[in-house]
Amino acid sequence: MLDTGIDVPEIVNLVFFKPVRSKTKFWQMIGRGTRLCPNLFGPGRDKEFFSIFDWCRNFEFFSQNPDVTEGAGADSLAKRLFAARVEVVGEVDGKRPDLAPAEPYGQLPTSVSHLGEPHSDADRAAEIKKLRDDLAAELRHEIAVMTPDNFLVRPHRRYVEKYSAGEAWTRIDADARHELIEHIAGLPSAVVDDDLAAKQFDLVVFRAELALLRVDPAFQGVRTRITEIASLLEELGDVPMVAAEMALILEIQTDEFWQDITLPMLETVRRRLRALVKLIEYKKRNLLYSDFEDATGAAADIAVPGLAVGTDMEAFRRKARVFLKPHENHIAVLKVRRNEPLTPTDLKELERIFLAAGVDETALGTLQVDGGLPRLVRGLVGLDRETAKHAFAEFLDGRRLTADQLEFLDLIIDHLTARGVMNPELLYEPPFTDFNRNGVEGVFEPADVVHLVRILRDMEPRSAA
Repeated sequence: MLDTGIDVPEIVNLVFFKPVRSKTKFWQMIGRGTRLCPNLFGPGRDKEFFSIFDWCRNFEFFSQNPDVTEGAGADSLAKRLFAARVEVVGEVDGKRPDLAPAEPYGQLPTSVSHLGEPHSDADRAAEIKKLRDDLAAELRHEIAVMTPDNFLVRPHRRYVEKYSAGEAWTRIDADARHELIEHIAGLPSAVVDDDLAAKQFDLVVFRAELALLRVDPAFQGVRTRITEIASLLEELGDVPMVAAEMALILEIQTDEFWQDITLPMLETVRRRLRALVKLIEYKKRNLLYSDFEDATGAAADIAVPGLAVGTDMEAFRRKARVFLKPHENHIAVLKVRRNEPLTPTDLKELERIFLAAGVDETALGTLQVDGGLPRLVRGLVGLDRETAKHAFAEFLDGRRLTADQLEFLDLIIDHLTARGVMNPELLYEPPFTDFNRNGVEGVFEPADVVHLVRILRDMEPRSAA
């Protein structure tokens, strides 16, 4: 495709996927990768090489002898997912010498709202056995519907027929694990799941289950990943599918949920949230380069009374949302959501809610951002959507707006509903610059921009005179 007339200095990979029999054209194609490109790999790191992937033996045809390296292909997601499920079944069987689940599986929590009442040891054992049997049944079905005459399946037909039978799944030992992962994982099956995001989430949760079974320190890493996904889902609370699981989504973000986590609890999270993960829109972050000398002086320990060193604001906000939920109908919280003026009594009530949740006065004062406690609460509970719409009623009165202008206003209202307040500076950043690179000024007239900024300023929480 690329031979002459193409000058893209950033190219670092050339793929030959067709035979080339013209030596002149062959070297012209290679020339696409020889273009110099300063700072391609970072400040001061210029382009010094490029790679050629030759699938059609063009180099051999022209009697070239370049240095080559054999690439190693990564396992497919389907193969990794199959292997992870086999490992979970095998780990459970390895801890059940008599096929009756035994310790260690983590401890059952004393109270888990989304899983019902506390269970006895026998109930817990039954839950783990059911989880194991369900996974085994899914794997067996996936193998049973493989086509034996498929040219990829045929060399492993003996193993496919063996594990299509129910008796092979009575117990999965180390040998069975090896056979399943080495000879069956990754083979084509009639069972098809096209939800890529859901399968990726499955893999994360299965890794958490394995780490829990093996008492592996890697559990903390996958726990953080699952918590991050729950946090991203929380931002989609306006979607009915997500709202239906909001209680579970909020609970996942608390330390209490993970303190006594069990295998069935993780499986519940996987099954109830896997279909929602595809709704998350991941935003690509721009690379940030910094080049400065470390001019700091000697380190010194400083005690901060009432506030733990390294306080995680995001973790605090997640906890705060949980303990504010029972008070969402409190008059003071409702006033914050409806942008109504707060009385001194309302402010004291907000302080009481936080103090009753175990936040001491010093820490609370430190955690408050500009605007005091009302702004902090507004950022946690958001702004009532009807209130946000009403704020723009005067702006919309008698106007005929374009489709872009209406969508622009909807984005502002969505932001206010989710986050409670909005800095006007955000009107010049994505996603608002998706309409025009100049942001709000490229969509509205200057007088309208001033009006919109004034409305956003009026959305700030305020106290009664």
